[in-house]
Amino acid sequence: MECKNCELRQRQYYCAICLKNHLRDFRLQTHHFSSDRDEHVARAFRAFKSIESSHLQTRAEIARANRSLEQLVDGLAKVRRDCESKRDRLRTLREALAQRRRTLNAARLLPPQSQTLTKESQELSVLSQTIARARSGLVQELVEVFHVVEVGGRPAVGGRPGAKGEWTIGGLVLPVPGDVRRYPPDHINAVITDTIHFLGLLTFYLGIKLPFEVSWSCRKLGVGMPWIGAGQGGESWAKWVKKHPMHLTSKPSSTPSSPTSSPSYTPASLADSEALEQAPAHAQNQSFTTGFAMLLYNVCYLAHTQGVEIPLSQAGDALGNLWAVCCSGELGR
Repeated sequence: MECKNCELRQRQYYCAICLKNHLRDFRLQTHHFSSDRDEHVARAFRAFKSIESSHLQTRAEIARANRSLEQLVDGLAKVRRDCESKRDRLRTLREALAQRRRTLNAARLLPPQSQTLTKESQELSVLSQTIARARSGLVQELVEVFHVVEVGGRPAVGGRPGAKGEWTIGGLVLPVPGDVRRYPPDHINAVITDTIHFLGLLTFYLGIKLPFEVSWSCRKLGVGMPWIGAGQGGESWAKWVKKHPMHLTSKPSSTPSSPTSSPSYTPASLADSEALEQAPAHAQNQSFTTGFAMLLYNVCYLAHTQGVEIPLSQAGDALGNLWAVCCSGELGR
């Protein structure tokens, strides 16, 4: 149909009657096809109903198969890891076995072990005897230098019991603890200093470390006044940890003036001063006694290391015990 304006054919036009006819035919076709569609849908639904149970069963079997497959994959991975670790262990065992074979082959080339051990034991025994003889010689020279001897005494003759003498070092008597007050402080200080030097050199020659260590007031070996106390770590085993003096102080001899010459000096003040002097002297004597006991303990400890048994009744005889150590058959071993 041509346009009245441009006189060109633009589109095809229908009249109202044709449109009604077309719409009626379209509705009829739509209704027909809808019926067919519903019938096919119903048939398909009925057909699906018949296979739905088998479909669900198939899906369940597929899910079970997937789970089994995952388990198999995990098990395979675990087996692979186990195989890898066993390969590493087998490799290590093979290397260890090869090393043992090499060691065994090398050992077969060596002389018999019993002969080697016997030879080494003999060499060690000879070396020990040599060291012991060297130590014994040094100790004998030490005894001669310090002149440790027993003076006095009397052997048992005619049924009469004998008497023990007194042990001296450098010509000085070292009394037992109960006889210390019979000797002046200068004598005690001198003999104890000699004994400390003798004991220090003896332990140095024998390679023994004593429980209680000796120090000197001037912080140099052998210079000043000796003090004794537990060594390093003594807090764990020693009862007295602090150091105690190994010397006695001489009591000053003072002649107090008469009351007429010194009016301020009364008998009461004199008594107080004497009491104060007695108190420090008593404390100093107690500390010295503790230090002396430590020295005796060191001597007994040294005797024990050299195979010498000291009975309790002879523990206070320091020089006698040291002489027994110097004469021990196990000296230096």
